[in-house]
Amino acid sequence: MTTLNEYLSQKRDAVLARRGRIQSGDAGPVTLKAGATAEGRSGVRRIRIRDFQVITDSPADFAGYNLGPSSPELLLGALSSCLTHTYLIHAADQGVPLKSLEAEVFAVIDPRGGSDGYEAIPVYPHDLAYTVTLVSSATAEQIAKVTAAVEKFCPILNLLKRGTEVVGTVDHRQSTATTADAA
Repeated sequence: MTTLNEYLSQKRDAVLARRGRIQSGDAGPVTLKAGATAEGRSGVRRIRIRDFQVITDSPADFAGYNLGPSSPELLLGALSSCLTHTYLIHAADQGVPLKSLEAEVFAVIDPRGGSDGYEAIPVYPHDLAYTVTLVSSATAEQIAKVTAAVEKFCPILNLLKRGTEVVGTVDHRQSTATTADAA
């Protein structure tokens, strides 16, 4: 079985190769794409990203079947994954050994947010916090250096901290009314 430190050696090779592509001008912007559809009678959302699919749903108290995480939970999962991956990248790059690594992300979401009388409560997850737990023989100084790199380069962490403009459009295609539409 491969240990995390053996993986870090592979990751270091990939980091160095990527750095070489960047420095040579062979790497540039990549457009990311994800899409979701609402499905049939259940209303679950099927997210498609490249060749992968993820099901997201609501808890029963919000007309869901609890068949998958909610969208806000996926956001927290994306942050925890990104933090973990960015720690792996920078530990590998800096030669810092890791026996284990885990990131947990927490947030508050209040269903009353934005409703009459609760306008000051955000409608989105807020008070985000995370805890990274790692086991390593590295010094505190080495871990601090890796952490500083993570805080600088983790894409999802920086997106959430700094925000970005989001532009949306709606493509409304008129349909003829049927009995199924009314139901």
